[in-house]
Amino acid sequence: MGVLTTSPALLDALGRWLAHIAAIDNVADTTVEAYRGDLLGFLAFLTQHKGGPQGVAVLGELSIGEMRAWMAHERGRGVGARSLARALSAVKNFTGWNAEREGFDATAVLSTRAPRFHAKLPRPLEVDAAKAVLDLVEVQAREPWVAARDLAVVTLLYGCGLRISEALGLTAGQAPLPGSLRIIGKGKKERVIPVIDPARDAVAAYVRLCPHDLPGAAPLFRGVRGGKLNPRIVQQLMQSVRLQLGLPSTVTPHALRHSFATHLLSAGGDLRAIQDLLGHASLSTTQAYTAVDTARLMEVYEKAHPLAGE
Repeated sequence: MGVLTTSPALLDALGRWLAHIAAIDNVADTTVEAYRGDLLGFLAFLTQHKGGPQGVAVLGELSIGEMRAWMAHERGRGVGARSLARALSAVKNFTGWNAEREGFDATAVLSTRAPRFHAKLPRPLEVDAAKAVLDLVEVQAREPWVAARDLAVVTLLYGCGLRISEALGLTAGQAPLPGSLRIIGKGKKERVIPVIDPARDAVAAYVRLCPHDLPGAAPLFRGVRGGKLNPRIVQQLMQSVRLQLGLPSTVTPHALRHSFATHLLSAGGDLRAIQDLLGHASLSTTQAYTAVDTARLMEVYEKAHPLAGE
């Protein structure tokens, strides 16, 4: 079964849909590519299942049984429930978009139920552990400028809640960092985040020591040879630090962003304000990123609720 057997009409429809969600719906590039892979696999399955190339109309002829057959085929290939749910979402959106344009009934596809899966909740660090990570990061590299660079990146992740791609996407022209940063995040959504003094100071220290030229439009954070810093370097740094501290494998660069949100909420931060800082479209996503223990919630409740003191 290969992609080459899929009809040009379906491949053309796929290309137009992907261009639409990228341009009109501002879907992130990584998501567009994930959907492309999901749908190429689905269309290849249809070609094999139907015995030959099919036109766009086949999407309106599918039965729930055929959708289940595709899902069973994917599970048989070892595709997990979470990945299959994403693929089904792509198929539904692609089919619905074509149904509106071609005028066919997409009920069977749209009514197909996604597989159930247990969402993996992020595991933030304890406050002391987060501080220990920053302290240890600073002494990992032999070169002072590399140590300063690593500390600056990690401080932005934990101190400002940036994604690693957002931190490494900063340009030299943005330094010295201002009191707030305008960040373009997932789905090309823009948000403004305050920059705390430790993050500003860490970036300034790195810029002073960096041996490479830092022209305005060039990447702020550089690798040893002068190119843009590879996120894999930061991931390896976190792996080394967590092993030295005896922390679990969940302690990744992204865990620092989780910790940023959780520690803000634990300190009394407003959930919707934290949602804005993280750049989440849905409040439920922010809730999954935060992990305030029950004891802390009860402490806040007992102090704040009007009936608590009676």
